[in-house]
Amino acid sequence: MSNRRQLSRVLAAATLLLVVSGMVVALALVRPDRADFTFCNGTEIKTVDPALVTGQPEGRVVWAVFEGLTSYHPQTLEPLPGVAESWEISPDGKRYTFRLRREARWSDGRPITAEDFHWSFQRLLHPETAAEYAYEMWYVSHAEQYTAGRVAVGDPVEIELPDRPPGAAPFARGTVLYGRLLAVEGLGSVPASNDGPAADDAPASGDPSGEPVYVVEIGGRRRRFQRASAVPRDPAAEDYDWLLYDFRRVGIQVVDPHTLRITLNHPVPYFLEIVGFYPMSPVPRHCVERYGYPAWTKPENIVCNGPFILKSRRIRDRIRLEKNPYYWDSDHVRLNSIDVLAVESAVTGLNLYLTGSSDWIPSVPNEIVPDLLRSGRTDFRPAPYLATEYYIFNTRRKPLDDARVRRAIAMAVNKQEIAARVLRSGQIPAASLVPEDIAKYVDYQPPRCEPYAPERAAALLAEAGYPGGGGMPRLELLYNTHESHQAIAELLQSQWKRSLGLDVRLTNQDWARYLASRRQGEFWISRAGWIADYLDPNTFLEMFTTGNPNNHGGWSRPEYDALVSAAQVEARPEVRMRLFRRAEEILLQEMPLIPLYWPVTRNMVQPRVRGFYPNILDIHPLKDIGIDDIGIDAGDPTARGSTMRNWCVGDRPWPWW
Repeated sequence: MSNRRQLSRVLAAATLLLVVSGMVVALALVRPDRADFTFCNGTEIKTVDPALVTGQPEGRVVWAVFEGLTSYHPQTLEPLPGVAESWEISPDGKRYTFRLRREARWSDGRPITAEDFHWSFQRLLHPETAAEYAYEMWYVSHAEQYTAGRVAVGDPVEIELPDRPPGAAPFARGTVLYGRLLAVEGLGSVPASNDGPAADDAPASGDPSGEPVYVVEIGGRRRRFQRASAVPRDPAAEDYDWLLYDFRRVGIQVVDPHTLRITLNHPVPYFLEIVGFYPMSPVPRHCVERYGYPAWTKPENIVCNGPFILKSRRIRDRIRLEKNPYYWDSDHVRLNSIDVLAVESAVTGLNLYLTGSSDWIPSVPNEIVPDLLRSGRTDFRPAPYLATEYYIFNTRRKPLDDARVRRAIAMAVNKQEIAARVLRSGQIPAASLVPEDIAKYVDYQPPRCEPYAPERAAALLAEAGYPGGGGMPRLELLYNTHESHQAIAELLQSQWKRSLGLDVRLTNQDWARYLASRRQGEFWISRAGWIADYLDPNTFLEMFTTGNPNNHGGWSRPEYDALVSAAQVEARPEVRMRLFRRAEEILLQEMPLIPLYWPVTRNMVQPRVRGFYPNILDIHPLKDIGIDDIGIDAGDPTARGSTMRNWCVGDRPWPWW
């Protein structure tokens, strides 16, 4: 069959889907000021504040308007110089010294300094910010202790007094005092300080039913501090807002205006990728403190440091990005303007693409994939993806706190049917949380979970006390708006009814509300997905450790935590991977999640687009993308920093683990 006939089939199928769904799409929307490059970004993004972003749609925008110490090569994902033009790694792998570019500027022309990164990392780690990705920086010495508010007798502490100006933004801090913790009264014995956080350290938030009194030595004088809301109240105590480990002792130091030193608890082979991850981008203190959140992120207020600036935003429509003239590498940024479309429907996105109104769509409707594959279109680029789609159980709710119930529900899922009936794009049914493809990059072979076995699942549910589903509360499955998520949810709803007798209610929420429901634990079972932040099993397994901000299901096992923690500090690769494998075995025995499938990327990119490369993390830096009729030559991204020897001092090539 000719490509023309195949294309006709694709267009006809897309049109049929529109009619069936009752949607009216403007396929040829006339806009006199069309951007150089337009792409569909999925859902409406929640924020562009780097410390508060949580998903891929936000990440694409944040990476365009902000830049961290490092960036990513668009093909290999090798860490490249960002705001840092070079770095040195100590022989023990624990100390990184970053040299910042003197030409780096904020979009208002102000210079970017090491102090900007120091303040931004403190804001990210501060418990008031409640950043979901703060834990990525807990490899830094004392960073976790700071975020958790854990202090021990003898520790250096900082006390923020409740004297912020009226209406001040979060993290526009009041007076901060520094001293040494002498005693904690009202919580029994508190351990003396050692050089690492202790599990029973006193939390700075205290106990609401009996707030402790902190006795702190400040300038040779003993002072007492207690929250104003404390009952009973110590009349001799002063009020405070926050009492935390002294951030000046956290392993982030400003050496000089253009040098930042970061000290880790132990070697982290992927730390250069972490500091290039979008939540680690610096934010403009002068802007954040002037306007507060979320006002500082409005187009009329925001100050950026990336290749683009946020020019305008129309909710549920589009974000307009424009080239940042102050960006240090602006001469090599090919595009002058970008439109980021908030299009949740894959059908709508496909039609925008086929009519030339979008240059890139990151996904296509499942129904169209077989025709696209048969057509041989070179603009459809399916590729392997280091990610896992899964469901999580809220283990805080009975009976989902029972591993037998979770295992039964998981074993009643026919993943082959999901791949064959719904996805149809080469996705692989998942047998573990960590994708099998990770073995191409590190020596890790994931264990496998129990296979589809509906009869055994029914017997296990009966053993747990719910034969035929009798006596079970009505469960609810939460998912965010997308055709694929809905289709999978409906299929599993029927599978669970057929195999276990369970009546499961489906709940669809928009992206922002869905994220809030997960964070607040307002679900029974929820759709989830995770894309590797770096090429290591830890990026997946760390999520399910106790207290991890992304452990929304609340599952906790001390043995699992201990294995993951041991693997994180283990220097021998083979031992490290053995520890990770044992941890994942426990995870798959307990089943606080149901691994569903390992996705593939399904990008469609117009032939006129240059600089767009498939890669295992589906990261596509917009600064490297160009259009045929826009004649700026970006050249080789690696050449901007010359050779690695010029910007990485030490004997470790990338990746060096």
